[in-house]
Amino acid sequence: MSSESKVNFGATARLRKWPSLGNQRREDRETYLVLEDTLDRCITAFMDKPQATRHLYQIHTAPQPPLVTEILSPEHIAELSRLREFL
Repeated sequence: MSSESKVNFGATARLRKWPSLGNQRREDRETYLVLEDTLDRCITAFMDKPQATRHLYQIHTAPQPPLVTEILSPEHIAELSRLREFL
């Protein structure tokens, strides 16, 4: 893998959660801060959440094209977690 595709897991990131009702996102509300730390710690905190509630979370960080976008979806976070040791 080229050095350009490396991800800076030490970058500042924020784990945010959607308010929910019946385990469904309340789209009429804003997300709130759960953790502000490194991308690595936010990914770890996300992966520690129960699988059934992960859809309520997202990570906000500075974009690192092409692999990291400004807002990471639960699916993207899980993939980064899985590939972390290779990136």
